[in-house]
Amino acid sequence: MLRSSTPSTFLTEPITLEVDILVVDDTPENLRLLCTLLSRQGYRVRKAISGEMAIIAAQSAVPDLILLDIMMPTMSGYEVCQQLKANPVTADIPIIFLSALNEPFDKVTAFQAGGSDYITKPYQFEEVLARVNHQILLRLAMKKIHRLNAELERRVEERTQALECANAKLLKLALNDSLTGLPNRVQFMQQLEQVLHESQVNGQKQFAVLFLDCDRFKVVNDSLGHAAGDHLLLAIAQRLHHCLAPTGTLARFGGDEFAILIPQMEEVDWAIQQAKAVLQAMEPPFHLEAQTIFVTVSIGIVLGSHDYERAEHLMRDADTAMYQAKLTGRGHYRLFEPTMHMAALQQLELESALRRAITQSEFQVYYQPIVNLQKGVIAGFEALIRWLHPEKGLISPAEFIPTAEETGLIVPIGYWILQTACEQLQQWQQQFSPNLSISVNVSARQFTDTRLIEQIDNTLANTQIGPDCLKLEITESAIMDNPELAKATLEQLRKRQVQLSIDDFGTGYSSLSYLHSFPVNTLKIDRSFIQRIDRDCDKPGLVPVIINIAKSMGIDVIAEGIETSIQLQQLKQLCCDFGQGFLFSKPLNAAEAAQLLAQNPHW
Repeated sequence: MLRSSTPSTFLTEPITLEVDILVVDDTPENLRLLCTLLSRQGYRVRKAISGEMAIIAAQSAVPDLILLDIMMPTMSGYEVCQQLKANPVTADIPIIFLSALNEPFDKVTAFQAGGSDYITKPYQFEEVLARVNHQILLRLAMKKIHRLNAELERRVEERTQALECANAKLLKLALNDSLTGLPNRVQFMQQLEQVLHESQVNGQKQFAVLFLDCDRFKVVNDSLGHAAGDHLLLAIAQRLHHCLAPTGTLARFGGDEFAILIPQMEEVDWAIQQAKAVLQAMEPPFHLEAQTIFVTVSIGIVLGSHDYERAEHLMRDADTAMYQAKLTGRGHYRLFEPTMHMAALQQLELESALRRAITQSEFQVYYQPIVNLQKGVIAGFEALIRWLHPEKGLISPAEFIPTAEETGLIVPIGYWILQTACEQLQQWQQQFSPNLSISVNVSARQFTDTRLIEQIDNTLANTQIGPDCLKLEITESAIMDNPELAKATLEQLRKRQVQLSIDDFGTGYSSLSYLHSFPVNTLKIDRSFIQRIDRDCDKPGLVPVIINIAKSMGIDVIAEGIETSIQLQQLKQLCCDFGQGFLFSKPLNAAEAAQLLAQNPHW
């Protein structure tokens, strides 16, 4: 997705010469936005929605530049690039890859395929224009070189001097970050390869790479704008440079990512001290446009030695360690360990298995009853995902949901659960009671997906269930991470009379203000609060407080994780509306849930 913002002043003026750009992307929205942006800059733009169309278009009329999406059906961007580079007619066309893939391995693959540059989605107007202008400048310079080579011999010396000057400028553009002036990824990798080669020749030499990523930097861009984000990046680069070891190299890898190379060290502690210096340098707040901003970074450290064969493997391991640092919490560093690489491979295998599970329909929906505590009857069910692996059997959501969240696969999985659960509810309403409801968890990624409302509308239309029978369970953090977006989405749900339930209430932000601001229908008290009731019946903790707050606001309360009769009795006395837990039933498959409904048990 292309992200709009006010153009930054560091961008060069658009190139006024007639320039032909071919944009290749199978997503119409991305294609439209890119073409509109480039056309407004004076470029002549052509479109292609597939790899096959791109090859035909490039061969029929050779463009000056190609913007090429990687993840496309039938033929990937890598394959398109390789075919174009293999054809002498199109071999010289500069290609900028566009992709949501952000791993060093993916980017290295792109450059190995013949790409000239790489832009990570979601990308910014400024970045796209700067990189396009840069590649067009390179392209025009090369055309100028060809013209100069055809001129008279008497101008050879003059031409050579012009080319040397141009090459120096182009080299500076190619090896330095346009925003900060720091070495860029290309220059950093060249230096790293040289240091690695020296280490391989001299087996005793030890060095280190630190990979840095600013925590939650997207919030700054979203709240203050990308121009302000650029100013903040400049300030961060200055602080990093000031705390850099004398022999170290600091580079900007793009976005909010930086890297530090310590080319030689005698002790491992040198790398750790550098990481600590960086964390300490980030502690004072940044003052930007009358705003006080605190920035933390996560740092991955990899110790280089002659055991490594390729520079990209070092960056891969540094990135893996950085990711582990992020899991620890903001503002931490982690030293790479071989077990991290094995864990990363296992995650990759799990992601592949999840993708297969989606296409092979390996998921199942289980249903846990939600009971009206005062009447003792089933009021509805919560839909819970289960994975029936063909080899490993039934897999708990705790083992695969985090990976599904991280990779974005939770979005298609979530929509499948929504459709399946609503279809099942339609059957049960016809068979047992029209008052039954279904609760469906909506992940943070799914909640921010632009297709959420459309998917809900389609599901309600297809199943013909009443919207007030559908309860969407959302965590507090999903709302508070982006309150403005949440407010707009929840307003759309309110208009449709779809119910909103706050899951695990009390464990997240616990900000009561959003209960007034957003159309909340139900609070689910987290099981950790319910379990305390058994330990001290005379001190039920926050449970009565939460129930009283909800009652005063006309909000229903569901207690989850009820496992004992003591808990049930206490909750009844506190006038809790609904409950679910193993005391009533474990999650059941559809047939077992139907049998339970037929019995209509009273507790």
